[in-house]
Amino acid sequence: MSRKKLLWILMALLTAFVLVACTAGEDAGEAPDDTDTAEDDGEDGGSDEAVEETPELDGKTLYINNGQEPTSFDPSVGFDQVSWDPLNNLMEGLTRLDENSEAAEGVAESWDISDDGLTYTFHLREDANWSNGDPIVAEDFVFAWKHMLDPDTASAAAFLAYYIEGGEEYNSGEGSADDVNVTAIDDKTLEVVLIQPTGFFLDLLTNPAFFPINHQVAEETPDWHAEADTFVANGPFMLDSWEHDSELIFAKNPEYWDADAVNLDYVHFSMVNNSNTQYQMFQTGELDTASIPPEMSDELIDGDDVFIGEYGGLEFYRFNITEEPFQNKKIRQAFSYAINREDIAEYVIKQGVEPAFGFVSPGFIAPDGRDFREENGDIVEFDPEAAQQLLEEGMEEEGYDELPPIVLTYSTSDENQAVAEAMQNMYSEHLGVDISLENQEWNVFAEAQQNLELQFSRSSFINDYSDPVNFLESFTSESYMNRTGFESEEYDELIQNGKSETDEEQRYEYLYEAERMLADEMIAAPVRYYNVVVLEADGVEGILRHPVGYFDLKYADKAE
Repeated sequence: MSRKKLLWILMALLTAFVLVACTAGEDAGEAPDDTDTAEDDGEDGGSDEAVEETPELDGKTLYINNGQEPTSFDPSVGFDQVSWDPLNNLMEGLTRLDENSEAAEGVAESWDISDDGLTYTFHLREDANWSNGDPIVAEDFVFAWKHMLDPDTASAAAFLAYYIEGGEEYNSGEGSADDVNVTAIDDKTLEVVLIQPTGFFLDLLTNPAFFPINHQVAEETPDWHAEADTFVANGPFMLDSWEHDSELIFAKNPEYWDADAVNLDYVHFSMVNNSNTQYQMFQTGELDTASIPPEMSDELIDGDDVFIGEYGGLEFYRFNITEEPFQNKKIRQAFSYAINREDIAEYVIKQGVEPAFGFVSPGFIAPDGRDFREENGDIVEFDPEAAQQLLEEGMEEEGYDELPPIVLTYSTSDENQAVAEAMQNMYSEHLGVDISLENQEWNVFAEAQQNLELQFSRSSFINDYSDPVNFLESFTSESYMNRTGFESEEYDELIQNGKSETDEEQRYEYLYEAERMLADEMIAAPVRYYNVVVLEADGVEGILRHPVGYFDLKYADKAE
């Protein structure tokens, strides 16, 4: 290792150490705070928090931490991890991810799919009820999905329902609710018509955005989801109490159709957004699970009480190809080839994360049984010599004697800053280019990135459903998540085929080609995949932590 390389690694480590000494890193084993899909808006505070003593509940109770107050328990509105993780245990959709993280029967006990792959007919369970005793009826799904698509709801999740005929038109104001082709044939039969065959539709329906809403309760009490005494659940648990910004208590739902499979009597959610504080609570037995404080990663990561699992998501950096110098593909490639992803993963982020040599994260199984990531291989690499050559060629093509000033922008976070500083050092070492860094608060950053006001900026993506097209479709010409200025009819066609092709092997071939095209165009530079790193107390078992999806306590258990 060169002295210069060793120096920047030590600098990055020192920076990270100083930062976490002042304020614990916010992403420890969790989803990031500026994702393009469901967001984890939790931020770790810098000082220890005054935490009220955890109450003792009369029954088998799992004590876990939610980080902060849910944004909303309206399934259409709480488009973030701190809302959807708890919601996934209060409610259930037509399908639910099983122990193998595959879409299985939920409220729907069966379904029929038309020969053309466009019409799905779902048969709801006769014994599926709401926690208040009301039967779950097909109209509850019709009401919920049209509520999600209603422009007045302003649901960030609405795009997920664009696969339904009339969904996009209604959401964009070009159609009406009557145009959304979701029909309650009778109380226990729901018919859905899609705009094209969608092989992953059953996976899509596991997303909390597609949970039903008790339409009678919602019509009488529009803010039914805001308090425990008005909330109605249809999942393994019901909302027993809710002390805002402090705690949530779930109780086993006796009306749940599969209540016999639920082992816990209660789940107690704390709302502690400091990783050191929640780790102390884990040590004292006040929490049964906890994330590892970043500064303790090396010490704790190999312990017997640590669960490490895949999590469908990617941290990456967008190039704005409408601004100099990133209109030039070779310059974009140079900036990507100069990133040593392995060093960032091992020395800066830690937590057992894996460097990203592609865009689609591991965990998506292709028709041949192999992982998508394994099948398409490493399509992005660290090659400083090639980076230098590409930079020279790109500058010559543009007539640059020197590059225009370059600013890398990231949303405010200690970990984001540490990664950005490591990349800044890499560009200095491998390209001889000095870049400036700028941080912005999340709301300001998100709007500026959306408006193509940022030249080079951090991003992250957490998958909404278990199909690789979910990330790849972000870069189609009309996608609001594109945020690069990239437009390509060829790429759009690949993604369209990757959605509609009914032959699964051929569909995956389109997706492989689309990912390789992203790597060639290099409109974004992947850095690392996300993972889940969680401490679990002795006797805790059965928590399902899906690679793509939200954690599930239906089968969780705890030794008494």
